Amino acid sequence: MSTPPDFTSATGRSTPPRSARAMVVGPRLFPALMNCYPPFLCAGVRVRRVAPDWTAIRVTHRVRPWNWNVNRSAFGGTLFAMTDPFYAVMAARQLGPGYRIWNTTGSIDFLAPGRDTVTATMELDPAQIESIRSATARGEKSITTHTTEILSADGTLVARASQSLYVRRAHP
Repeated sequence: MSTPPDFTSATGRSTPPRSARAMVVGPRLFPALMNCYPPFLCAGVRVRRVAPDWTAIRVTHRVRPWNWNVNRSAFGGTLFAMTDPFYAVMAARQLGPGYRIWNTTGSIDFLAPGRDTVTATMELDPAQIESIRSATARGEKSITTHTTEILSADGTLVARASQSLYVRRAHP
């Protein structure tokens, strides 16, 4: 089991560094905007925390009568949606402008019914970003695979979602 992500700034600052403030949406406003995004809002998916340096994002889904399937558990598509955009967002925010980024493939393995509240924490650490930056320095593409475990409130592994993240410099 890995160490839980730290959602506090590494510098202890309450505001992100100047370069991060230049981004259109910062880590404090991002959850509010994503939680209003209709596919998340209607499904009950909520962005709970974003690390100030964009290295981790925590998302939850509370299974309720109006969003459960015939087995009274979370829909598989909802579980995957909990993880879908976030590696690309974290990469874009950490790399900065000048990169083309998108998910090329995605998959999910369902391991147990998701009932009550399920949580996914996506992490993209600075070492991974430096590896991507190095791989794309001369215009080559980088494709990395990132896996997220979706856990129930009692710690049961509900699903494991994987995505391949494509990154290439926009202008090498």
